[in-house]
Amino acid sequence: PHTTPSTMPPKKKTEEKRPPMLGRPSNNVSMGIVGLPNVGKSSMFNLLSKLDIPAENRPFCTIEPNVARVPVPDARYDFLVETFRPRSEVPANLTITDIAGLVSGAATGAGLGNAFLSHIQAVDAIYHMVRCFKDKEVVHVDGEVNPIRDMEVIHNELIQKDLAMVRDMVAA
Repeated sequence: PHTTPSTMPPKKKTEEKRPPMLGRPSNNVSMGIVGLPNVGKSSMFNLLSKLDIPAENRPFCTIEPNVARVPVPDARYDFLVETFRPRSEVPANLTITDIAGLVSGAATGAGLGNAFLSHIQAVDAIYHMVRCFKDKEVVHVDGEVNPIRDMEVIHNELIQKDLAMVRDMVAA
């Protein structure tokens, strides 16, 4: 007897799974300025935003984060707008957040701890401000200027908060 091979329909093409995008695609990016108290975060915020928020010589001068939205100058964008004259123009903006100073133990609630770390989670990027200048008039939260130690404090606190978040996700 003669048998005919069975014909199966062709396999469905599977769509390639795209890797998840990091962040939120947009022409508006948010950046948080982080660091220990009294390193110049609020002064940098004032410089970038052209605002005049308090930048005082005392720890935790900033409690609630200060937020400003500033335009990002881009000659390429200006050229394209001038050349093509679109109906609407949507330039890029940078949202800057001046976040309260972080201290050792923040991941467990020290200082402004969890509030500070939740403000960091709300931004796309972190600008880490470290104090490298000595000035007897400007108090250092740990008593002496040591940029390496200060960077390690910030990094360790961020890592501890990330680990706690992952533990909570695994437990759920």
